[in-house]
Amino acid sequence: MDSRIAHAARDHHPRIMPSPVHEPMTPMTRLIDLNPPPRTPSEHPTPGGHSLSNLMPPPSGPPSHMPSSAPSPSPSSASPYTNPRTPLSSAGPSAAEQSGIIPQLQNIVSTVNLGCKLDLKKIALHARNAEYNPKRFAAVIMRIRDPRTTALVFSSGKMVCTGAKSEEQSRLAARKYARIIQKLGFPARFMEFKIQNMVGSCDVKFPIRLEGLVVRHSNFSNYEPELFPGLIYRMVKPRIVLLIFVSGKVVLTGAKERSEIIEAFNNIYPILRNFKKS
Repeated sequence: MDSRIAHAARDHHPRIMPSPVHEPMTPMTRLIDLNPPPRTPSEHPTPGGHSLSNLMPPPSGPPSHMPSSAPSPSPSSASPYTNPRTPLSSAGPSAAEQSGIIPQLQNIVSTVNLGCKLDLKKIALHARNAEYNPKRFAAVIMRIRDPRTTALVFSSGKMVCTGAKSEEQSRLAARKYARIIQKLGFPARFMEFKIQNMVGSCDVKFPIRLEGLVVRHSNFSNYEPELFPGLIYRMVKPRIVLLIFVSGKVVLTGAKERSEIIEAFNNIYPILRNFKKS
């Protein structure tokens, strides 16, 4: 009975494994084995029995399966999908500019404030080329030949000048009308000159299918051939109204600057080409 207890006690006693160097276990070696030093990530064993340092490729030099003389890709040959910051190429001239078609100004409407009350009957009696019929229209209609324009003069001192072909001609004509009124004895001044409307026109030199255009662009266009032979296209930006005819003639109106007419034609010209009659 005592021998069984002794064998059981010996079997349950923790066994001390021998040191890897097959040296007798001492208190110092037992302390070292119980507290092993921390390992670096490259020293941790992998399931295959190799360290990570053995699995990583060499730090420099091409892989063994690639030739060492292969040229590195240049930045210009890189794909645009791998370099999203690649700048886009500058846009070339528009189709309208390539065609050489430039809208020509046909009429400019401007307004000016003369800054005083006017006697329209006196102006109509003493000024040349002036007419006044208050029953038909409450303004004096004046005309000059250079530049060839027409002015509407109101008793409040406001004046509207129409018929000029350029901004400079419109201003010059308005000054001439103001000078005529000054010579009649009114203290007129030239104030608040402003261009209110510009009208331009051009010819695209090919017939246009207006029926297809109004169907495709129904939100912006209106075409009633029984009432008016042209298609009315209301452009949003710039805010221009275009009259488009079957013959290819285009009239642009509603602009305050010349650049708006050019921009509107550049926008509409590619659309008109899509509806060119074959």
